[in-house]
Amino acid sequence: MNNKITIAIDGFSSTGKSTIAKLIAKKYNFIYVDTGAMYRAVTLFAIENNFIGSDFFDSESLVSNLKNISLKFIFNEELGFAEMYLNGVNVEQEIRSLKVSQFVSKIAEISEVRKKLVLEQQKMGENDGVVMDGRDIGTVVFPNADLKLFMTASADKRATRRYKELIDRGDDVSFKDILFNVQERDRIDSTRKDSPLVMAEDAIEFDNSDMGINEQFERVCSLIDQKIAQIQ
Repeated sequence: MNNKITIAIDGFSSTGKSTIAKLIAKKYNFIYVDTGAMYRAVTLFAIENNFIGSDFFDSESLVSNLKNISLKFIFNEELGFAEMYLNGVNVEQEIRSLKVSQFVSKIAEISEVRKKLVLEQQKMGENDGVVMDGRDIGTVVFPNADLKLFMTASADKRATRRYKELIDRGDDVSFKDILFNVQERDRIDSTRKDSPLVMAEDAIEFDNSDMGINEQFERVCSLIDQKIAQIQ
């Protein structure tokens, strides 16, 4: 039985897109591509090279240096998922920081950045059997995806999840800052000129404000199984 379909998972920040995508990839033996990690890695590059800060953004220098950015996912057998490498260095932990989160939506607004990463994402998903999460997967990267999900949840619930995640890993953050970051990213992602965050017309909206991860996974798997059955 051929179950190699393309699944696009879009939605707001901190809705658990990557968590669900990783579980799907493991169960169905799909390739998983975390597009958010790619934008975060470019953001880390911009921070490290002093192209962006709290009161400045030298987007021209970033664009001129895109050719110097090499992104690669390398599978970690111990963790069970692929980690992001920026120019040969594992940056999986660094890219998840609040500092990177504060700037990633601004980086993602840059058309040249989006063009570079979309091309790379499309190459990664050339063969069916891929699950990819991000902001524009179902609308730009894979508009013909077999199954499109749009994840959403209240800003307060998303901020609470993100706060717990960062506290658990030892980061010194405040809930107020996290909530502001979530709301600001929503605003920037939804209003940018190039590939704004919108739900594709044929996507299934999935509000997980009051769902645990197991219930979410079961419901998503049910949708996947239905789609696989339809295309047999």
